[in-house]
Amino acid sequence: MANPVPPGLKQLFDTPGPPEPGPRPRPGVLGEKALNTRLEEVLARADFDDDSRQLIRALVLLWHDHLDAAHSLAQKVENADGSFVHAIMHRREPDFGNSKYWWHRVGRHGCFPEIARRVKALLDSQGENKLSARLMPQGNWDPMAFVDACAKASPEDKLLREIQRIEFEVLLEWLCR
Repeated sequence: MANPVPPGLKQLFDTPGPPEPGPRPRPGVLGEKALNTRLEEVLARADFDDDSRQLIRALVLLWHDHLDAAHSLAQKVENADGSFVHAIMHRREPDFGNSKYWWHRVGRHGCFPEIARRVKALLDSQGENKLSARLMPQGNWDPMAFVDACAKASPEDKLLREIQRIEFEVLLEWLCR
């Protein structure tokens, strides 16, 4: 299946690197006003429902370290997708307990099998068998275990940043379908 993410939207995720699991802003990200202007252009050409539009906007803002703006949008969408974005935002704050609360509200999301597949491939390529077993017991993505891994890691942990990138990519593809 072709990637459903419009090219203009995909470009908004082209930054020098993925965000860290924590809240610190990075160099090379766009300001909130510039992001919203570019998002308006991209979303005007796309056929997404209102909830998907809001969550795509929240995900882009969150990628560019605008946690408060992303939070305001995500908390208005009361479904599993909104809870998913909300959970990532609280994990990045870091408010790990609140993140887990929102992961409970997500339940078993349709993104989890694809996240598990991609994360397993990444971890296998790095020889990270223990982390793989913790994050994917019985082969299933466990977002709570990822919250725990982020809570124990340094913000510079490149592997966790790559896992978070996968999580963003898969959710974005899900929202654009």
